[in-house]
Amino acid sequence: MRPLDWPLLADENIHPDVVSGLRAKGKDVRSICERGFGLDDRDVLRAAHADKRVVLTHDADFGTLAVRDGEPFTGIVYLRPGHHSAAFVLEMLAAIDSASLDVDAGFMVVAERKGDQVRLRLRT
Repeated sequence: MRPLDWPLLADENIHPDVVSGLRAKGKDVRSICERGFGLDDRDVLRAAHADKRVVLTHDADFGTLAVRDGEPFTGIVYLRPGHHSAAFVLEMLAAIDSASLDVDAGFMVVAERKGDQVRLRLRT
């Protein structure tokens, strides 16, 4: 399955227009903001895993929780750099969606955009 074909849980740092844009493309995406604010990253990762959702984030802490701390997770899509316009982020996501990546649970995708190029790294 491709990374963005999994159900997604957008971290609070993902702009609401990105969530709307993904939904408009038919993606199953929820925002942690819809559950309320104040959850720490470990709780977000646990909530996503309980619902078999992939965390969509600009925050590197999720990878640390999964790799160093051994926190169970379904998947993580980490977008760098973060906190840019929704259009910028949606273009990064389009690059992930068009890549020929086939992943199973327990994957991490790091997408790094420099100029017009998006570099993808996959960890399984």
